[in-house]
Amino acid sequence: MRLSQIERLQRSREFEISYGRLRMQQIETMISDFERQCADLEQQIKAEEVRVRVADPSHFAYPMYARAARERRAKIQASAEILKSELSKLRFERDEAVNQSSAA
Repeated sequence: MRLSQIERLQRSREFEISYGRLRMQQIETMISDFERQCADLEQQIKAEEVRVRVADPSHFAYPMYARAARERRAKIQASAEILKSELSKLRFERDEAVNQSSAA
């Protein structure tokens, strides 16, 4: 039994939509993990600043651990922002694909 070209295109669109949903779920999970890691790092930074009693990153006695944790947190936040923009792009593409499949 041969599928018509229209049925093959429909299945292809359905596959693309389901793959997009899966990818969006993965990205949402990664974003939430990054946000949790940033919150954990923030707590660690605050604890180190309280322990050392120096909260100014420009101070010469600012702890190296807190400085490194700040840099790590900044990198994680940047990665989360990139993922958020990718997620919005995927949502837009998904909406277009759904509209095209419902119009067909």
